[in-house]
Amino acid sequence: MPTASTPFLRSAPLAILLALGAAACNPPEVARPGAPDIVLILADDMGFSDIGAFGSEIETPTLDRLAREGLRFSEFRNTPRCVPTRASLLTGQYPHRAGLGHMEGDWGLPGYAGDLNAETVTVAEVLKTAGYRTYMAGKWHVTRQIGEWVADSTRASRHNWPIQRGFDRFYGTITGAGSFFDPNTLTNDNEPVATTPQGYYYTDALSDSAAAFIRRHDKTADAPLFLYAAYTAPHWPLHALPEDIGKYRGRYDAGWDSLRAERYRRLVSMGLIDAEWPLSERDADVPAWDSLSEEERAWYARAMEVYAAQVDRLDRGIGEIVRALEETGRLDNTLLVFLSDNGACDEVLTDEWQGPFLRRQTRSGRKVALGNDDKTVMPGPEETFMSYGAGWANASNTPFRRFKHYTHEGGIASPFVVHWPAGVASGAGREAPDGRIADDRSQLIDLMATFVDVSGAAYPAGRNGVAIAPMAGVSLAPVLRGEALKERPLFFEHEGNRAVFLGDWKLVAEHGQPWSLYRMSDDRTEARDLAASEPERVAELAALYDAWADANYVRPWPVERVRLP
Repeated sequence: MPTASTPFLRSAPLAILLALGAAACNPPEVARPGAPDIVLILADDMGFSDIGAFGSEIETPTLDRLAREGLRFSEFRNTPRCVPTRASLLTGQYPHRAGLGHMEGDWGLPGYAGDLNAETVTVAEVLKTAGYRTYMAGKWHVTRQIGEWVADSTRASRHNWPIQRGFDRFYGTITGAGSFFDPNTLTNDNEPVATTPQGYYYTDALSDSAAAFIRRHDKTADAPLFLYAAYTAPHWPLHALPEDIGKYRGRYDAGWDSLRAERYRRLVSMGLIDAEWPLSERDADVPAWDSLSEEERAWYARAMEVYAAQVDRLDRGIGEIVRALEETGRLDNTLLVFLSDNGACDEVLTDEWQGPFLRRQTRSGRKVALGNDDKTVMPGPEETFMSYGAGWANASNTPFRRFKHYTHEGGIASPFVVHWPAGVASGAGREAPDGRIADDRSQLIDLMATFVDVSGAAYPAGRNGVAIAPMAGVSLAPVLRGEALKERPLFFEHEGNRAVFLGDWKLVAEHGQPWSLYRMSDDRTEARDLAASEPERVAELAALYDAWADANYVRPWPVERVRLP
């Protein structure tokens, strides 16, 4: 509940924006007795080691508690970028199969339509058939239909907005990024929100919306709930509240090289990383910290302070969701899942960037400093729009190589926490110093299968008269019971960066480069390429990848577009 000390004046804005007295849709079916509530929490552009339970120095007591009481997965993988991840997360399909193999552009090809296609069904649509009420707070980002904000009548359909894709209530943004103080494409249910009040901070608004959905549901519904909380933190821009930034003042003055070594030691001590796997070398695009000028070091240190503040505030918001579940007596039988949408982001913003997510001036008319070029302007406040760059992204992805966009481990390895007191067996996973860890390799496509399994829902053969593909993933419920998953191949592709896992092996390549081969049990940090000594294995895995790509609408990169976006 809001207090006098909270920086975001929560009560009044939520009364205006959420209109929680509005009637929700009645579920079409009666839920299975004992079906759990399901809460899915997604962070944005967060690296593998950015929360305390995965080696971070950032204060994340809520997530650390959930991990300690639940189960951490050491081998969970997302996709290399936000749109494909959300498409896969929502549908249980590989992203190209869902029509979103790249971003929101419609290229006239099945895998690159820029919208969820008609051959998919969302997890919200499936769970509603099992008697669930469904709620979403946060970033949607699986449609190009944002005509209200780009004055394009050909993009004004709402058929792929959350309410039309199975959610009873929605508060959040339709597009992928924006100011934390005044986000663009902000929407309440189906209606655009024109303005935000002074004191508004998007992370807090999403947390309060999600908690309010839970409390309102508990008072009105005799049914289980599904809540999808898709935060934009800690995605750029670097926007945080002054008191949160102040908590980390000076913490990063030693630089990214020091931080990578520190986090690596902590990951080894936690049992999440094998001590035999070396810390990956500093990325080739990242300078040594000591080579930077004093001005550059000061700017970059502040950038990481702001990033840490964003993660810190995110964790406190998740604490609000957990508190709502506790106060309503729902936490014990809630399957709560936390993950990140891709690896940490090395993108460097410049004044040349364009897009509906940008604000060139603040609500009060002040000019926004867009980009990282001017190192005399410190990131954090509303009148800036900056990113923290490759050096800190390299640290966020400790101990792995590369970043968002890539299929090396730095692009696809995710922190993954499952908390379900009534559903996670005491012997699940293996014992570790800070709780239990499951080492079963799993992927985004498995979440739909898991939720269908535990809810008792029936995955449909079609939607609105259109046949849909079977689920691509497998349920993780056996892991929660202490059983092992069967080995199966897993596949990844984005912008020509590609990978396939099978058994102990990973075949991976960057766009335009030959395949590299790594034995994961010996070398998860991808330090020793064995492709030259294992040509038959390379050929076997490459053939598996090619067959998967053909079956899932994947085209060679750069894709030859039938029409321009």
